[in-house]
Amino acid sequence: MTTLYDTRDPRFRDLIHPNAQLVRIASGLEWAEGPVWFPASQMLLFSDIPAQRMMRWTPDGGLSVFRGQSDYSNGNTRDAQGRLVTCHHGTRSVTRTGHDGRVTVLADRGEGLRLNSPNDVVVHADGSVWFTDPTYGILSDLEGYRADPEQPGSFVWRIPAGGGAPRIVCRDFRQPNGLCFSPGARLLYIAESGISHDPGVPAVIRVYDVTGDGLSGGRDFARIDAGLPDGIRCDAAGNLWSSAADGVHVFAPDGTLLGKILIPEVTANLCFGGPRGNRLFVAATTSVYMLAVNAREPGQSAITS
Repeated sequence: MTTLYDTRDPRFRDLIHPNAQLVRIASGLEWAEGPVWFPASQMLLFSDIPAQRMMRWTPDGGLSVFRGQSDYSNGNTRDAQGRLVTCHHGTRSVTRTGHDGRVTVLADRGEGLRLNSPNDVVVHADGSVWFTDPTYGILSDLEGYRADPEQPGSFVWRIPAGGGAPRIVCRDFRQPNGLCFSPGARLLYIAESGISHDPGVPAVIRVYDVTGDGLSGGRDFARIDAGLPDGIRCDAAGNLWSSAADGVHVFAPDGTLLGKILIPEVTANLCFGGPRGNRLFVAATTSVYMLAVNAREPGQSAITS
């Protein structure tokens, strides 16, 4: 029997269901990434980056193509109005899709230069859009279009609420990747995935204090001991869930590794969702998996029986 959980701390048992089954809800993908759940439509969207498509999954309808030409979309999120916000490697941009289907470019340049290849994105409660901009999408023609970077580095950017030019809020990373706010958005967690191309870069998640429209006090929060951190999410209790080579690593708010959910493929990203908010969706290489957990994303109402 395949082991699903690796418990490192007794607190982990409060977050999982021992009898829950890991269900593969999508397969045959090239590189699954950027899952986001839309409660209003009971729909999961995610990217299949090299295939240049976005996929849709619903409990009743199963899997279908949401967008056939995605401009090599990667990370996705939703804003307070329930609109889709997406990072694209192909156009090196961040866009928003309105309820009418109209796509608006929120940013494709920063400080007068083309962005590298926006990777992951989150929206603050004030409406500002924060995104990471590593070079993965321009390193080859697999996930975008090979090109020389115009930016002098790989940064984390903030687009003001209501739009406008993005501004750099963090320069501390070789390849900033996943990011997420803590409950209440007092903290911002950012994954460093630079070890993918430089073994000297630590596979760490760093945490910053959110100070108005910027960040301060950066410090290491946790280290990934299998592969590297990519997509990350906080649950409503402030625990941090991170992708890794062997699955999903769950850390307490104090940085203690509580345990691991072992996934049979290299994991790229994850999100919470489902009809009651207590399903973990995991994008892992060629597949997307679903697992019942005792956690939900910040802002969701409590789970009741």
